[in-house]
Amino acid sequence: MATEMTHWERVRAALKGECIDHLPISMWRHFFTRETSADLLAEAMLGFQNRFDWDFMKVNPRASYHVEDWGVKTAYDGDSSPRVVETPVKTPDDWLRLKVLDVNQGVLKEHLTSLELIAHGLKGELPFIMTMFTPLSIAGWLTGSEEILLQHLREHTAKVNHALEVITETFSNFAKACLERGVSGLFYATTAWATTNRLTEKEYLTFARPYDLRLLNTLPTAEFHVLHVCREQNLLRVVKDYPVHAFSWNPQGKGNPSLAEGKAMVGGRTVIGGITQDKSLVEATPIQLATGIEGMRVAMGDKGWMLGPGCTFPPETPEANLQAIRDAVTEGSQSGTPS
Repeated sequence: MATEMTHWERVRAALKGECIDHLPISMWRHFFTRETSADLLAEAMLGFQNRFDWDFMKVNPRASYHVEDWGVKTAYDGDSSPRVVETPVKTPDDWLRLKVLDVNQGVLKEHLTSLELIAHGLKGELPFIMTMFTPLSIAGWLTGSEEILLQHLREHTAKVNHALEVITETFSNFAKACLERGVSGLFYATTAWATTNRLTEKEYLTFARPYDLRLLNTLPTAEFHVLHVCREQNLLRVVKDYPVHAFSWNPQGKGNPSLAEGKAMVGGRTVIGGITQDKSLVEATPIQLATGIEGMRVAMGDKGWMLGPGCTFPPETPEANLQAIRDAVTEGSQSGTPS
């Protein structure tokens, strides 16, 4: 049996395709009612980490943090994702009114404070990465409608491009500030846009890729960027050369590559997945989940990938199921021979 590694050693080895004592694993979910302040978010993230001892932490803030300082207003209906009730972009000319934000003010500052608290709590013992949407994804939130943004992209391209420049500059600055607070990298999510259900490949290359690359290339010292390619019919093949360290998507999504197919598509670089994030995670028994993980280990081997969900998993997932997933990783490594 291999010598037990630290979280950092395990993650770094997986990113390099080297031998590990067991597969790195992490899970992530929303704590909707605790995402409303820096203190509460940090407390929720650290509590979840302390309970399950994941190998890395994905910080899961409220999605609207990206846009509230530009005037987006939301409302909570109980313990669920907040809904948008007011947006600043209603006409094509509204894109021209967006200004670069000061990341040390308002809601962005709130989240930098949360990252400081998380870094203090983790004491450098494991990587933690901040969730950030792509500039195009953020633009969608500013309209409150994917259809409106799509229409504006195609009919008022110059005006939307102005806004994408503003968003990219703002979040490049924010990303740098995140790293200064101790973050290891970004969980960089395409949300609704890197899919043929929304854009053609040519449109993604035109409206998204230049801004994605500009933002990611401002962070050359980051050690652990994850590109999360959301939705079905995803465009992993179009973003396979992005300057990130690992790729994440939902292999069960219609038209999406399997984990093995995706790993080959990205040139053998590290991938994260193997755990469903749908209702079956809630309804399965712990034994079924453990058996599924062992099957993934047999199929994928023990190098160059990490276990995680294809997206945020349901908050109502039983803790016993999460514990079964966590235990299956370490127990599986003890029963087999690490490669």
